[in-house]
Formats: sequence, C-alpha cells, structure tokens
Amino acid sequence: MPRLLGVDIPNNKRVEYALRYIYGIGPARAKIICQECGIPDAMRASELNEEFINKIMNACAKHQFKLEGDLRREVIGNLKRLAAIKSYRGLRHVKGLPVRGQRTSTNARTRKGARKTVGVVSKKD
Repeated sequence: MPRLLGVDIPNNKRVEYALRYIYGIGPARAKIICQECGIPDAMRASELNEEFINKIMNACAKHQFKLEGDLRREVIGNLKRLAAIKSYRGLRHVKGLPVRGQRTSTNARTRKGARKTVGVVSKKD
C-alpha cells in the first residue's frame, strides 16, 4: 500500500482515483498531477514505484498545493477567526446550525443532528 504525505492510498484503484484519498486533492488536481508525472491511465496504485512517488511529491511541491495537515489547519483557523469576530457565519458554525441560509424549521437534520423529542413522562405506580 503506497504511502503519500502520511496517507495510505488504496492498492486496487487507479492512481488518478487513489490520489483523491489525500485531503486537498480532488478530481482536477489528481488529473493534473497524473499528466505531469506521465502516469498511464490504466496504472494501479500498487504498481507505483519510488520514481513515480517522488514525481508525484515534486509535482505537489511545484504547484504549492496545500495538502493534509496544512490545509486542515488553515480551514480550522478560518472557522475560528469567523467565530472570534462574532460574524453571523461564525456564530452559525459554533451553534451547529446551517451556515448558508437554509431553512431550519424543517429539514437541516444533517447539521442539527437527530430529532430530540420531548414526550410526556408517565408515572409508574
């Protein structure tokens, strides 16, 4: 199982799709990296040798892609900044509510979590 930037990428997938397991690399960046490194379309991640792995790392460094830990820190820092300046978006993030104007009277279950019903508690005799 090849290891890139501290992430184990799956063996059985094509390289273009396996690179997407790295935080910060999506479809477009994966395609750019594969084209620059001269990786054939049908090549699987298990077939990567040290030469190709070094080419991939150099391509990421050349384009100055923020990946994995650096990108995660930047995203978390942005959310903390929004919360610290008490912006509307920051407060919505802190409260765990939808940030981009969605309704909350119904739906919004992904952000709000499972329904919390308050029922009548019956006495036991």
